[in-house]
Amino acid sequence: MKKKINTDFAKILLAAMLGSGITFGAFKAVDDDRTVVIERAPASITRMASNVTAPNADIQTDFSYAAELANPTVVHIRAKMGGNATASRGNRQELPSPFRDFFGDDFNPFEGPHRGPALASGSGVIISEDGYVVTNNHVVENSSELEVSLYDKRTYTAKVIGTDPSTDLALIKISEKGLPKTVFANSDNVKVGQWVLAVGNPFNLESTVTAGIVSAKGRSIGILDRDRFPIESFIQTDAAVNPGNSGGALVNLNGELIGINTAIASNSGSFQGYSFAVPSNIASKVVEDLIKFGNVQRAFLGVTLRDVNGKLAQEKKLNVFSGVHVDSLVAKGSAKAAGINAGDVITKVDGRNVNSVAELQEQIARHRPGDKVAVTVIRGGSEKIISVPLRNREGNTDIVKNDAPAVAKSLGADFETLPAMDLEKLNLRNGVRVKSIGSGILQAETEMRNGFIITEVNKTPVKTREQLIKMLEDQRGGVMIAGIYPGSARKYYYAFGMDE
Repeated sequence: MKKKINTDFAKILLAAMLGSGITFGAFKAVDDDRTVVIERAPASITRMASNVTAPNADIQTDFSYAAELANPTVVHIRAKMGGNATASRGNRQELPSPFRDFFGDDFNPFEGPHRGPALASGSGVIISEDGYVVTNNHVVENSSELEVSLYDKRTYTAKVIGTDPSTDLALIKISEKGLPKTVFANSDNVKVGQWVLAVGNPFNLESTVTAGIVSAKGRSIGILDRDRFPIESFIQTDAAVNPGNSGGALVNLNGELIGINTAIASNSGSFQGYSFAVPSNIASKVVEDLIKFGNVQRAFLGVTLRDVNGKLAQEKKLNVFSGVHVDSLVAKGSAKAAGINAGDVITKVDGRNVNSVAELQEQIARHRPGDKVAVTVIRGGSEKIISVPLRNREGNTDIVKNDAPAVAKSLGADFETLPAMDLEKLNLRNGVRVKSIGSGILQAETEMRNGFIITEVNKTPVKTREQLIKMLEDQRGGVMIAGIYPGSARKYYYAFGMDE
């Protein structure tokens, strides 16, 4: 469910990647098990008692009430990678994938050679009294060590609980009790033109609050990995957001969380009037899944879509000028099984209007496989409501587990079977995707990057994650892996050694 990306606009986007702060580095993934077992769910999200009195809503021109509530819930995150910042390409850091896409491999954010650990700076929001913090995936991705500083200057080492590159969200945890926590607002109720505050740590300036208005909703700007079914339905605001704000809070005038600041649009790398936040309704579902399952349980309609506009309406002889046009359907997808047809125009999900692909993605992203949604379509000039039982990318409702085998931990990587729809898009017969690479054999002995598609191990085709794990468990000595990176016609080979 993706639209064609505006390439020119994407090239000026700094993927907030904001979180890279002024050091702008690549990082190494946390060297621990990202699956977490929780004996109890985090404390329910309720407002903590406060002696602050909210001003009259009709005359709210003073933002101090919201700032006083939000500031203690926002943390400063410092991410460190192990080893030297000098990478394999001379004396400069290799850029993370999104930066290579926008700026090219020759872009160098460093003034000169940097030695010692590369550092990144970002923000996060406390969501439970017992230490869960939501932030951006790009703030913590590939880090070897995370340090979290609270509003009251206490510092902690944090552990990554789980990540979701599709929304650029991550969940980390510190060991503490009785922490101030945010209150999640319903981001559906956010209105264009309303006042909002951005709270974070730009340029390592701790606890900074800026104000602006909501400029737009449901923005898809093409900054996330296009080969991983990104969920982009950002809240756009003109509140000043700069490098270091990544993962921080976007709050309403009640101090309630309406979004996680994620990206800016900029020619310079600094704020120029456009910033983007992941809506709180998406964030709450993602963190709940990460706590409960260890990874996100994502539902898919199994369709290719386009926004309806005047030109498309004329081309397809539609009698509507808004909604989302269904171009085609996946064979085992939710939509096809439920009776949605190519040529239908989807106008609502569960009674809520959807006027763009981004808005439709947002509605579906709130659900898990097995949930049912009511999809309103226009077909042949008539409105029809279809109950759609949602499925995952594999075409079923199974819970996707995150049990990392010993060999995966040794390699320092997380793998996933490539769904049929991905294989078709990439024109492949088989493949297993490398979801993430952290401290381990692959990091130490190869230059493999996240997103690599493994097609062969020692010249034997690989079809599933389970087959890959089994093959590597049985290997001793040298291993040769072959595969591709999405978007590249080249075939890549990586060699490394397994313990004898």
